[in-house]
Amino acid sequence: MSDYRIEYERWLASEVLTDAEREELKSIAADEEAKELRFGAPMSFGTAGLRSTMYMGIGCMNRFTVACATRGIAALVLGEGGERRGVAIAYDSRNNSREFATISARVLAGSGIKVYIFDDIRPTPELSYAVRECGALAGINITASHNPKEYNGYKAYWEDGAQLAPEHADIVASAMAKFDPLDVSGLIDFDEGVRSGIITVLGKDFDEKYLSAVIKTAINPSLISEVKDELKVVYTPLHGAGRVLVPEVFRRVGLEHLYLVESQMTADGNFPTVKKPNPEYPDVFKEGIEIANKVGSDLVIATDPDSDRVGVMTRTGDGSFATITGNQMGALLLDYAIGERRKLGKLDGAFCVKSIVSTDMAYKIAKDNGAKLHDVLTGFKFIGEVIKNYEKEGKESGFILGFEESYGYLLGSYARDKDAVEASMMILEMTAFYKKQGMTLSDALDALYKKYGYYKEGVIDIYMEGLDGIEKRKRIMQSLRDNAPIALGGVKVETVGDYKAGTVTSLKDGSVSSTGQPSSDVLYYTLENEDKVIVRPSGTEPKIKIYILAHGEDVASLTEKIEKYTIDAKRITEA
Repeated sequence: MSDYRIEYERWLASEVLTDAEREELKSIAADEEAKELRFGAPMSFGTAGLRSTMYMGIGCMNRFTVACATRGIAALVLGEGGERRGVAIAYDSRNNSREFATISARVLAGSGIKVYIFDDIRPTPELSYAVRECGALAGINITASHNPKEYNGYKAYWEDGAQLAPEHADIVASAMAKFDPLDVSGLIDFDEGVRSGIITVLGKDFDEKYLSAVIKTAINPSLISEVKDELKVVYTPLHGAGRVLVPEVFRRVGLEHLYLVESQMTADGNFPTVKKPNPEYPDVFKEGIEIANKVGSDLVIATDPDSDRVGVMTRTGDGSFATITGNQMGALLLDYAIGERRKLGKLDGAFCVKSIVSTDMAYKIAKDNGAKLHDVLTGFKFIGEVIKNYEKEGKESGFILGFEESYGYLLGSYARDKDAVEASMMILEMTAFYKKQGMTLSDALDALYKKYGYYKEGVIDIYMEGLDGIEKRKRIMQSLRDNAPIALGGVKVETVGDYKAGTVTSLKDGSVSSTGQPSSDVLYYTLENEDKVIVRPSGTEPKIKIYILAHGEDVASLTEKIEKYTIDAKRITEA
């Protein structure tokens, strides 16, 4: 009998399972693939924490694996002598999120560690803020962000409010390996923990602190009141954690005409009105656009279930609605924030941060406006690290914007993770700025291209699921390392950046330099026309992601280039 079968039988026979949990395991008794997927290997704890489907088994999110992960966090905190500083815990609207958060609190309190836990669902960025505000050593957030309803996840944070650094994640992973997930001893009763004071429940009073920090980052909120009669916005939280605080921040900065997508305002982990609760997908805006057409709004805003990502659709010249991509919104916010800060005389020491897979238009905007741009690896913790380094020098006031192409933005240094509450507020302010000029965000984007040149990006997702998915992704990445393409889309590759090896190799002369970045499984091809193609395995889903960053003289030529690059990018990643 192979190991996964032994582990399956051990769980099936365990007395700590409920009848329902045991029945779930019995339902896959004849399904060897399902058993191997769930019991073949434990989830790997990394800097992004854990994320998987919610079933019984060491490879899935359930109350046992969550408790085990939290024991790992406890080991890290105790090793740092941080039990009095404690751990902050938040959770989103997903199924089982409250249960997993409560279990985490009980494990920590049972280990003698102070706990701060929210009384209900909250946006991920409020957890990041809470870690800093409470002086906690670490944080835990139960969320799977924008994944389908079958998933849940476990994000871990450190004292700066950013997700764990690799060295801390390694300590957690090493500690987890020593625990049996089925050992449920040492958990304190939650209510007893509250009564004793080792568990503190955070409520609306804490929201006020967070909202105050968010609103302070507004640059020129008076613009909203100047167009309050004409400015109309439709908002949906997609059944998630933004449902209270996003509308509230809109109201506090002066928006009078806010229309909510009522069918999506309920917190529901089944996400009944959408296939996937991802604001990157136009389908989730369908009901919002119907409302916008009825009330005459030019803007529909959607936040994902844990309210760290925000998507927008804007009315165009022909009256229809179009998506503003994460890259486009990042460029719009950067240009707007720089322009308004200049008017206020607040551009000294200005700096911004983006991920290496996000639009190169940010380089042009930053350079033309005298701001310093930092390019970092994918993952908002790297953006947070740049802010932290400036903070150590007392220069964090120069921070303008951090963003990723995956619809994540931060404009203030109060947190160290992307914040859809704050970003929604700033998008509203920017919309008012252009509304005052008789422009929509679609018009503003056209003006941006005329000002800085034409940039276009593409993202290709190649899913590799099943038992062989992980090995297949590794095999493809290794194949690309062994056989680097010499041309893509008919354009010669000039340099190959291997971020795992930390090298940038010139295909012209063979010279090698450093990436200057931490090690990461990323391949970065710079073409001789300065366009870029980047390949990396996703850290949260079973797929390889390919990013295309291109620039050109007009939209037509850019579209043609993207199509050519896409064909070759798919070809080189064929297994």
